[in-house]
Amino acid sequence: MTEFDIVPPDAIRAGDATDAYFNRTVEALEGAETNPQVVAELTASQFPSGDWELFAGIKDAAHLLAGHDIDVLAFREGQLFDGGPVMRIEGPYLEFCRLETSLLGFLSHATGMATAALEARRAAPDSEVLSFGSRHVHPSIAAMLERSALIAGLDGFSHVAAGDVLGREAGGTMPHALIIAFGRNQQERAWQAFDDAVSEDVPRIALCDTYDDEIEESLRAAETIDDLDGVRIDTTSSRRGDYAHILKELRWKLDARGYDDVEIFASGGVGPSLMRELRDIVDGFGVGGYISDASTTDFALDIVEVEGELVAKRGKLDGTKQVYRTPDGNHEIALEDEAVDGEPLLVPLIESGELVREFDIDEAAERAAADADHVGFADEE
Repeated sequence: MTEFDIVPPDAIRAGDATDAYFNRTVEALEGAETNPQVVAELTASQFPSGDWELFAGIKDAAHLLAGHDIDVLAFREGQLFDGGPVMRIEGPYLEFCRLETSLLGFLSHATGMATAALEARRAAPDSEVLSFGSRHVHPSIAAMLERSALIAGLDGFSHVAAGDVLGREAGGTMPHALIIAFGRNQQERAWQAFDDAVSEDVPRIALCDTYDDEIEESLRAAETIDDLDGVRIDTTSSRRGDYAHILKELRWKLDARGYDDVEIFASGGVGPSLMRELRDIVDGFGVGGYISDASTTDFALDIVEVEGELVAKRGKLDGTKQVYRTPDGNHEIALEDEAVDGEPLLVPLIESGELVREFDIDEAAERAAADADHVGFADEE
């Protein structure tokens, strides 16, 4: 038994983080002295669907597969897909049999979160958008969540330890607990204590909805803190009323009193629909549950060739394939030896067990943004 219910990295790397039936499979194949040369493909859907998703999790997947006697081709981190294989593995089946469970987990969870984050990013393209969802996930996967958000183009995140893993600094200002710790009607003391204590490079953004009306607290905060950068409104949905009207009124009253440089940030239950409604009123958003609670992508790994023979289970397409981005921004899936006018998207990741690719978050985010424009991801009607 361990203190925390966390599967250690060594167990993942060794293939012990697997479904039990893969252990039985290894026993059976080894008992039969059989280890066929296979081609396996990882897909979410067999044909292009027009429902685009953002590919993420490949860095962890690559390090899982590296060191095994296999060749792997895969989409690049931050690429969009809507069907067909996103990864191909070629080699002796026993080299990667017990890795399938972890491989699918690495890719399925991150891709679901990254796709939701991209939806949020596209809903408010000119706003600052931050990832606030780490409190909704097991802390062992916080860095995966925040990396997925950054790949989607979000501007930052809140989780400190994830920042250490990713080499990025977490951001954030104050919770309601700070205000409450000073007592009712003592909001000014809390805001001032924050201003006095934190380093100068931390934005002065006051949380302004704890005890009183959002507009009243915001004006009081602007009067209390010199050079206030912004106010954050995090009012629970049951107390919001007409949220857009409240924030329009807040903007008006800040401007009328000379606080036109004080920005407004909205958080708490924020998703793309609300972001589109508010994006012309507020300056930024904190998005939490919409990203962290995203459904996983239903990837599956299927053998499509055994010893050069075309095979596949019912409902799956046999044969080694390539996926192409066509000039018009669509996907085309074809057998590998077919000629297609387009850019091949399955490119080398591992060659004879050696990792041949590097992973850069900024490059992946640029790729996601360009790809989203190319395919019209989440374009409004």
